[in-house]
Amino acid sequence: MVLSHFAKFLSQPVVQNLSRDALLRLDPETAHGLTINALKLGAVAPQETADPKFFETEIAGLLLKNPIGMAAGFDKNAEVPNQLSDIGFGFAEVGTITPRPQDGNPKPRLFRVAEKDGVINRMGFNNEGHMAAYERLTKNKKPGVTIGVNVGANKDSEDFVADYVEGVTRFAPLADYLTVNISSPNTPGLRDLQSAEALKRLLGETLHARAQAAVRVPVFLKLAPDLDEKAMDEIVDVIRQVDLDGLIISNTTLSREQVTGCENADEAGGLSGKPLFNFSTMRLAQMRMRVGNELPIIGVGGIHSAKSAEAKLAAGANAIQLYSALVFGGMELLRDIKNGLAVKIRKDKLANISELSSTDVEAWANGKAEI
Repeated sequence: MVLSHFAKFLSQPVVQNLSRDALLRLDPETAHGLTINALKLGAVAPQETADPKFFETEIAGLLLKNPIGMAAGFDKNAEVPNQLSDIGFGFAEVGTITPRPQDGNPKPRLFRVAEKDGVINRMGFNNEGHMAAYERLTKNKKPGVTIGVNVGANKDSEDFVADYVEGVTRFAPLADYLTVNISSPNTPGLRDLQSAEALKRLLGETLHARAQAAVRVPVFLKLAPDLDEKAMDEIVDVIRQVDLDGLIISNTTLSREQVTGCENADEAGGLSGKPLFNFSTMRLAQMRMRVGNELPIIGVGGIHSAKSAEAKLAAGANAIQLYSALVFGGMELLRDIKNGLAVKIRKDKLANISELSSTDVEAWANGKAEI
């Protein structure tokens, strides 16, 4: 009873704002852990009303209540996907999960670039491993909650591809979709899997493993933004030859051009948050132009407002994901984005949010659009 009253108190808007400000004064990794615990306690208010019908989104055979998901990296160990659905996310992607538990890179490894609303991380796939997440999902997954599982490789693995195959095999019976994540800059050698020959083997073996599952689960490939156009061409040549269900574009960048001179800008790792938005959205549009309109793309990277969410859709995304902007905007940012998108849909008299997708691809692909 005491806990329920405490959770109700914490869910009040003023308290949420105070909590967000307090979290920003803490070490980033400590603040993240407290946020996960707050969700477990029900201290973040659930969404009170159902999403409007025009937010319903179909992607890769999945029907989402809305197209805004929590990106991988937030709920690494599949602890709170149901709670994320309760507070209004249309889907949640847990992980990255590796076959064996691993501690990740030495601390400190998570840094705020506060003056630009950016985050730099070199976490290194810290997680509790397959079995811990598998047991949680088996026990706790609620009907109607869309959960993606992002699978990766242990940093000391002798065969990265075998780790991905193990992840697909393990989670195909449970996940609503799977993400093969080869985009992290924090596991040495991992991004090498984006090269054509390595990617052929990776997709060939993981999709073969998917084919052995009792139910066909969609598989997405998550890519880095730091690919040049030649590399993107090679990747598209490979994915045209396989039964891949979609792409996620993009992960963090190694570039520091957007935050030069800022505090923590020289820390090693991947940059995410608002500074990534224009760059990652250009890459999204460039990939959309290459693959055409049929292959689903989840757009992630720097979304920080309703306007940026709308732009990510216009650049070619069918659904979108958030994470880093929540560090600075709090969970109420999700509500603000939904409200802004709803205003746009009603103002333009659209039947569905999907009508916002791919309306400005060429301008973004050519670097002529920005926020």
